[in-house]
Amino acid sequence: MAKPFEMRVELGKLREFARATGSDNPEYLVGDTPPAPVTFPMVSAFWSGPESFESPGDIDLARVLHGGQEFVYPDGPPEAGAVLTGQMRLGDKTVKEGKRGGTMTIQELITEYTDASGKVVAQSITTMVVTSKATGAS
Repeated sequence: MAKPFEMRVELGKLREFARATGSDNPEYLVGDTPPAPVTFPMVSAFWSGPESFESPGDIDLARVLHGGQEFVYPDGPPEAGAVLTGQMRLGDKTVKEGKRGGTMTIQELITEYTDASGKVVAQSITTMVVTSKATGAS
């Protein structure tokens, strides 16, 4: 597992994020404790450093394609004011033989966010797709 990092769910940043993503949901723009937009954990890139990234090791990061993103909230998104601890770990890995790009590796990166009590309040699951060679290359 990678080094944990702290992420504060700041009111102003929630509102900026909601506006930047074009949300017209008034819930994000009024009150002092709005819930985070569901894709808000993507801002964790600004809170974590390279030591908080769990490297898949055998994967050439220069060949990574973003294969998907999923967000899981057991009890709904956290509200403004929450202080979370994020920690990334490797998830499932599948290797398949491709038709044009050689071997294709599908690797999950899972970031769990816990509250002060240690309860998991959010998960961000990134799916990376990596081909061993350029499509159509010999």
